[in-house]
Amino acid sequence: MRAIVVNKDGVAVRSDYPGPRPAQGESIVRVSLAGICGTDLELARGYMNYRGVPGHEFVGHVVESAESLLIGRRVVGEINAACGRCRACARELGRHCPNRTVLGILGRDGAMAEYLTLPNRNLFVVPDSVPDEGAVFVEPLAAAYEIFEQRPIARDSRVLVLGDGRLGSLVATVFRSEDYDVRIAGHHSEKLSCLAKLGFATTDEREMDALYDVVVDCTGSAAGFQRAVELVRPRGLLILKSTAADGANLNLAPVVISEITVLGSRCGRFEPALGALAARKIDPTPLISAIYPLDDATRAFEAAAAPSNFKVLLRPT
Repeated sequence: MRAIVVNKDGVAVRSDYPGPRPAQGESIVRVSLAGICGTDLELARGYMNYRGVPGHEFVGHVVESAESLLIGRRVVGEINAACGRCRACARELGRHCPNRTVLGILGRDGAMAEYLTLPNRNLFVVPDSVPDEGAVFVEPLAAAYEIFEQRPIARDSRVLVLGDGRLGSLVATVFRSEDYDVRIAGHHSEKLSCLAKLGFATTDEREMDALYDVVVDCTGSAAGFQRAVELVRPRGLLILKSTAADGANLNLAPVVISEITVLGSRCGRFEPALGALAARKIDPTPLISAIYPLDDATRAFEAAAAPSNFKVLLRPT
């Protein structure tokens, strides 16, 4: 099959990549659309020494499965394939299973290919009312909704999303859909202008000094945490959504002095995101900057890395 492959030189397109072989309880999905996110860009630059097919945001159709009801269905998929046997799995924490594989990230080829495999239990049927261009956002939207699964947030909270890129814009979209007073702060004037046109309150983070009840770090930068600490009020909540590949020198004294609660937040359940899309509560499609064919991987990754763009998609088939 055709696939984008990460190797020591970056990304390359192969037309002879071995097709997926599903294990017991898995299905083969023909990929319709795949998204490029910050993690994919870091993997292409050498993060985790990843080798294989990247990509974990996708929508597609099941073409082969022992579960007959899945065949032909349009699906998205939870990216963590847990073992189902360990202590974490017994506590329904499969996303933290120490033996898991992760689609396009750890031990499992991903979605930037014509086909992928995932366990049947990881697949979710997409409602007919949700177009492919919306469904491809389910995985990052689920990560945004995970915040509310982890911690109740008072409705009168002033929320700052730090980071004006792909993740920050989606997190702000979810907070706005839940009727929170949310502001996006960043330093890319073109992106902030686009977000303002979409109705978001925006600010250049370099000019900020106000303190917020909740600050969500979506910068993707090692320096983002320190800036987030500066912008959260005493006894406020700092939510870390960034998984920056670079290390950082941290001064944790202000966290203790101001009694700031720090919450790490990663993947989430797909049901809230699918429900919000089906109900037209949110529409992430205005954030699509470009869609490229799979064979144009180099240009697609360059576009995804450009500061002026939000979400870049790939169309494998």
